[in-house]
Amino acid sequence: MNQPTVAAYAVSRIAQLGIDRVFGVPGDYAFPIDDAVEAAPNVQWVACANELNAAYAADGYARIRGAAMLSTTYGVGELSALNGVMGSRAHRLPVFHLVGMPSQRTQHLGLITHHNVGDTRYDRFQALSGAAACVTAELNPDNCIEELERVIREALRQSMPAYIVISDVHGRMPVIGNPEQGVPLAQIKRQRSDPRELTAAVAAIMAKLTAATDPVALVTTITSRYGVADKATELIAKANLPVAITAFDKGVIDESLPQFIGQYGAAASMPPTVSEAVLQADLILDVGGLVLAELNTGFWSDAIDKGRAVCIHENWVRSGSSVFLNVAIDDVLDALIAEVSPRAGDIAEAMAPLPLVGAGDEPTCSANFYPRLQRKLAPGDTLVIETGTAMTHLNAMRLPAGVGAEGQGLWGSIGWATPAALGIALAKTSGRTWLVTGDGAHQLTLNELAVMGRYGIAPVIFVLNNGLYGIEDAISGQGHDYDELAPVKYHLLPAAFGCRGWLTSRVSTVAELERALEALDSHDGAAYIEVMIPHEESQPLPADLIDRGYKLATPPSQ
Repeated sequence: MNQPTVAAYAVSRIAQLGIDRVFGVPGDYAFPIDDAVEAAPNVQWVACANELNAAYAADGYARIRGAAMLSTTYGVGELSALNGVMGSRAHRLPVFHLVGMPSQRTQHLGLITHHNVGDTRYDRFQALSGAAACVTAELNPDNCIEELERVIREALRQSMPAYIVISDVHGRMPVIGNPEQGVPLAQIKRQRSDPRELTAAVAAIMAKLTAATDPVALVTTITSRYGVADKATELIAKANLPVAITAFDKGVIDESLPQFIGQYGAAASMPPTVSEAVLQADLILDVGGLVLAELNTGFWSDAIDKGRAVCIHENWVRSGSSVFLNVAIDDVLDALIAEVSPRAGDIAEAMAPLPLVGAGDEPTCSANFYPRLQRKLAPGDTLVIETGTAMTHLNAMRLPAGVGAEGQGLWGSIGWATPAALGIALAKTSGRTWLVTGDGAHQLTLNELAVMGRYGIAPVIFVLNNGLYGIEDAISGQGHDYDELAPVKYHLLPAAFGCRGWLTSRVSTVAELERALEALDSHDGAAYIEVMIPHEESQPLPADLIDRGYKLATPPSQ
């Protein structure tokens, strides 16, 4: 039997996790990888507009499928993708980044090539790209099989990117040894538990749950990254625990749950009763490990009291001053589901939908746009939330039953959402992909619309046009030239980028918005709606809030 080449084996072995797309930009040193993708029967190449967009798209794909593949060339390609891959690290996504590099023959001869800096050091970029990964490997015919198993296991164990280098000569050579046959990601046990530590951890959690009179749960996206969000939901429902999320965790649980109370953000909680519930709780069950960043804590206006918290991380548990190690989150949740009993009583009244305001010829604005969007979302849909002012509005909106959401609040790279929507739409098998982005963020990556048109995906995109980098204007204060955007007629872009059959419009009144939304009901293809938003809506944040977030003022003397 003919052995596969190193590049072909790497692509096919990683694809066995359930990955059917590879996002990338072709490059000469990566041609063996590109050719392997093109020849693979179960994987499709997605030619993105640039490497950064490809990394964003892989990030989006991994959020739905659990893992993704990205391919770039040496130096210029991999470094262009680095910001996107680092975002995947921050958000705990296993993106397998395959990079082609110059031949070892070139290296041994000491020849100087392009995509380098004029010398003969060929490994300098590995430290840079590897910094975004939790595991790295340089594959050759002899080590390829064993190294890939190590890389796959570690990337899944830590739920972070992997960096894989294959030279253009080794990529064409057959592997040596017996190829492994993998299984889909859902069948893989990603972490293993120490039985003694697991028993002790579960007993400690159960003791506190049983003793608590006013518990509250916080569920984070780590549960989604390890494929246990459904288990977290089952635990919440069975125990009848009031549950909240933070700004970074939108969409991780079904917000139609009767136990859902809203979004926690200390002084910025929505509704404010969520902050009261957390402050008054005698037990805070943190499922996944809360990230205590400024956006999750109302600009550090409150810190979770660890004395009242039990934190279930991906492979360890903290209960007060006790730490339990090597306890996999899936094992902990399974054990808790088996043991918990439901608390008596109702949790709280369900959050009402955002009120419909505005009519007729009234200008469009955030207040009349978001309530109408909320009523269009349906079970199975995914809402993609761009970083910026849109994130504030969307996080305050209770999602209808069965609607998921994805955002990038922690890494916060504006422009992420448009390519991420491409990856998410390609990863989904049912339901619509909705994208809400500001015009400032959209300008950074809007060339990915052409890729959406090429591959026939059908997102529903809203571009909120206020002519500003709105979030920067709110932080920096109004009147700065650097916050102003070049004027773009966004609704004309899909046609210019070759997107066929897209429903497009530009709306500036409530009546026009309602007609555009109504047209979606009879249109199952892609849609692109430019919504005009008043320039004046972007108001500066209060000075005390700015200082809480950025620590600029000299503190008062004590």
